[in-house]
Amino acid sequence: MVVLHLADVTLNPSVNALPGGGTLQELTNGLGAWALVASLAGLVIGAAAWALGVHSQNYQQSMIGRRAVLVSGLAALLVGAAPTIINFFFHAGTGLH
Repeated sequence: MVVLHLADVTLNPSVNALPGGGTLQELTNGLGAWALVASLAGLVIGAAAWALGVHSQNYQQSMIGRRAVLVSGLAALLVGAAPTIINFFFHAGTGLH
């Protein structure tokens, strides 16, 4: 019983635990910003395609525009929720015994 208890390991993630951790955090923040800008561009382009498709009665173009708007919105939602989702699963995993 004592041997099994000595073999336990722990994990305490820290950005500052390794050299360059702050740089990695800044890189991740920058990638998140680029992803949000790309989502915004996709949403604007999709909305324009949707409007042009509806106006010209082009069903396929309006569907492509609508899909682009939805995908861009979901991408922005996931970028914003990514830290919360990751933390949720990490904390759920640490609660397992």
